[in-house]
Amino acid sequence: MTSLLRKERKHMDESKIARINELYHKSKEVGLSDAELKEQLILRKEYIDSVRRNLRGQLDNISVKEADGSITNLGEKYGNKKVH
Repeated sequence: MTSLLRKERKHMDESKIARINELYHKSKEVGLSDAELKEQLILRKEYIDSVRRNLRGQLDNISVKEADGSITNLGEKYGNKKVH
């Protein structure tokens, strides 16, 4: 798998972000139908998942040099903890 394909999986499609914003503004102006509310919830969840994947990718690429000279990779250090 190329890095471009992996990058696309981490980032949410711009059209979906635009749709989230469109639904938000419509909800403030006239309200949303039940189908639109469901769509909004799905898109918001997808957006949050995308942000989490991006953060995980960043943590996986950050190493910290400790005071004793050892190197700690933050992805390895915090990667297996469960999010509550």
